[in-house]
Amino acid sequence: MARKSLTGVVADDLLDRIVAGEFTPGSLVPGELELSAQHDVSRMTVREAMKTLTAQRILRVERGRGTFVNPLSQWGSLEAVLRVLSEGENGANAAVQLIELRRMLETGACELAASRISDADLLQLRIYVDHMRRAHDSGNVAMFVESDLAFHDIILHAAGNVFVAVLFEPLHRVLENRREETSQVPEIQANAIDMHEAILQSLTSRDPERSRVSMDNHMMQTLRDLKQYVLGWP
Repeated sequence: MARKSLTGVVADDLLDRIVAGEFTPGSLVPGELELSAQHDVSRMTVREAMKTLTAQRILRVERGRGTFVNPLSQWGSLEAVLRVLSEGENGANAAVQLIELRRMLETGACELAASRISDADLLQLRIYVDHMRRAHDSGNVAMFVESDLAFHDIILHAAGNVFVAVLFEPLHRVLENRREETSQVPEIQANAIDMHEAILQSLTSRDPERSRVSMDNHMMQTLRDLKQYVLGWP
């Protein structure tokens, strides 16, 4: 158990350094001897840590040359990618790509939920929209973000597809951080409330196509608001 913990510490530290930009894509990472000295651990521990990151395709081993950082597009760990996008330097592009991902997943989830959502869930969605309105009027950003996330969470689970919920679980922390940033803007809050109301009405009608379109409109509005109010893009 202790050895596994040390392996994780070494792997996390190296990933931290990659995320911070110390080791960029294509660059050579330190060898076993250097890392073992830095962490005061055995070479076997370092080797296992490197194997962990190699298995996630964060690193690649070139025989006779060393171990190198792969481009982000080749990484096989969603949590590691999210870590880069949430903590790294490409925040603007990451925010846009996150909404693009949400658009692909949440529009389909909303379409599925239309024919599967319960009356109790619809009532809870109404409560969360009302909470968003009260939070907007009182300037309570934390309450607004919490209600916003909970609204979407109900729809994801109402879709009745276990893979959707599993895929979104590691996104939660990043989504929360992004919502806290964008929800500081009153205009974004107002637009979000209108869009959530439209989604609720579509789901209440039990119309899958209308529900899909309502969620898609919300995602596109979110993207426009991000570019205009947060990123300052034309």
